[in-house]
Amino acid sequence: MTTITKKDLVTELSNATGIKHADTLAMVESFMELVSRNLAEGNEVTLRTFGTFDLRVARGKIGRNPKQPNSEVQIPDRYVVRFKPSKELKSRVAALSVKEIQDG
Repeated sequence: MTTITKKDLVTELSNATGIKHADTLAMVESFMELVSRNLAEGNEVTLRTFGTFDLRVARGKIGRNPKQPNSEVQIPDRYVVRFKPSKELKSRVAALSVKEIQDG
């Protein structure tokens, strides 16, 4: 498997659409900012046929510092971002064979 970066996505989008690289980068960054801002406001972001970004509460727990195992620290409840893939995305990924991905 290969890691695809924002730069890679921008290049592919720019090539696919014919939109200038700088304009494509601005659109991708604006999209990421919109998703981030809406999540920070407590909103759910749904992209049909792709998936849904939403917030979940991660319950608090007791944590320990490996360097000081006798010391306990209370980690409070907090929000975490969750991504739930759509049925279409799940089926597309499920259709891949493990060998295809490993052979790259």
